[in-house]
This record gives sequence, C-alpha cells and structure tokens, in this order.
Amino acid sequence: HVQLVESGGGLVQAGGSLRLSCAASGRTFSSYVMGWFRQAPGKEREFVAAISRSGGVTYHTDSLKGRFAISRDNAKNTVYLEMNSLKPEDTAVYYCAADGSSLVRSTAVHYDYWGQGTQVTVSS
Repeated sequence: HVQLVESGGGLVQAGGSLRLSCAASGRTFSSYVMGWFRQAPGKEREFVAAISRSGGVTYHTDSLKGRFAISRDNAKNTVYLEMNSLKPEDTAVYYCAADGSSLVRSTAVHYDYWGQGTQVTVSS
C-alpha cells in the first residue's frame, strides 16, 4: 500500500511554469510505475505522463510533449511534473497515481493508488 500527496499547484499566468511534486509514503516507491493525470471541469480524467520504476522510461501524451516532463527521485520517494509554457487549457486538477505492475501505461484503470489532487489554474 502507498499513500500519495501532491503539491505545487497554484495560480500562474499563461506562459509561466510550475513544478508539481507527489510524495509517496512507504519503502516500496521504487517498485511502482508512476503517472500523472489531470481532470478539467466538465471533462474526463486524462493521461498526462508516466515513468518507469527506475525512471529510465518515460511516456508523455503527444499533445503535451515538449512542454511537460515527468521525472522521479526514488531516494526521495517523489515523482515530479515539470510544466512549462502553460496555457489556460492546462487548467485542471492534477493527480499522481501508482501502478504496481512493471508496465508504463496511460490508462487510469491500471493505476492502483491515487493522490487527492492539486489544482492548477492558468490565467490568460
């Protein structure tokens, strides 16, 4: 079992940057594939990025490549999402999630544990 707590969200102007963090409890963080998802008001939750257990493999949704980057520090039990050139359409609640398999996947149903989310609001 792992507990996830996101932080780093907030209000930012368009064109700005934010770095989200997700701290995980427990000693087995490195055994989980980690992902970031987001959900905008009135929309379904969508995949943002995922990273393998070692951090050697990353997978970003095509529409966000070049602006968002996922990384992890297993020594700190933390996964990050660096977000640059933010746009108003990036406004959403951002969630981190943990997948106990070894596969780097984009489907929310495969993730076993979820954080409570952190709000990101991008003003125009």
